[in-house]
Amino acid sequence: MKSTKLISQLKMIIPIIAGTAVYAFGLLYFIIPNQLMEGGITGVTILLNYAFQIPPSLSTLLLNIPLFILGWIVLGKKQMIYSGVGILSLTFFLWFFEILIRRGFISPFETQYDYILAALYAGVTLGAGLGIVFRFGGTTGGSDIVARICNRKFGWSMGQVILALDIMIIGASLFFIPKEKILYTFVTVFIASKVIDFIQEGAYAAKAFTIISDQAPEIADLITKEMDRGVTLIPAIGAYSKQAKYMVYCVISRQEIRRLSLIVKSIDPKAFVIISDVRDVHGEGFREE
Repeated sequence: MKSTKLISQLKMIIPIIAGTAVYAFGLLYFIIPNQLMEGGITGVTILLNYAFQIPPSLSTLLLNIPLFILGWIVLGKKQMIYSGVGILSLTFFLWFFEILIRRGFISPFETQYDYILAALYAGVTLGAGLGIVFRFGGTTGGSDIVARICNRKFGWSMGQVILALDIMIIGASLFFIPKEKILYTFVTVFIASKVIDFIQEGAYAAKAFTIISDQAPEIADLITKEMDRGVTLIPAIGAYSKQAKYMVYCVISRQEIRRLSLIVKSIDPKAFVIISDVRDVHGEGFREE
């Protein structure tokens, strides 16, 4: 039983560690060499590096220690354990990559002309790292802890707290870096948010069909027979007609959209069909955990 629990925890912790490694690499390889910015506590560590040449690994650890202790007191041990893993592993990988760069084993991507390329790759790298960390229940500490505390104590929206902190920190960077670098930073933040969403929601996209028809059972039977897909019949009542009928619900891959549409039309050309995007599908016929 203990070994099963340990394996389960390792399945959460190892991806968090891998995600912080990717995130730390992106900061030191793309962001700092090109004087770009980031939000949250990471943004503060970058500003301290620009202003006083303080290593990001040191400032990350020192800034997160009091926040982690406060989070432990307010939020409890259970919510903070994976945050602690994220903070320590991020600190370690920042320190590790700083040594590799200082000793010449890694040459950072520094450009004087093509900042858009640096911003795009920084967004992809940071987004991939954070997306992996978030997907497995971890954080990199910082503003996320502050947002959780504000949400618990004052009922403030976590998203609004994080946005406010990001605006303040990126705004403060105007004293240290040119305005155009701030604009490139917004590109990085936008790309990173999209990559985070992509990883959080899942790379596998599918389509969900909701079909309202008087011939719903016949449509369901033909889908099962012709496409070998699971189908659910949902009881429904028409608001205008007050008549009881069934709705058909079925999830398919994108390549099967036309085939299912033709099946529906062959039985009931007047059927009302709703096609919705579905992400991260698990189960028979799709991805298995």
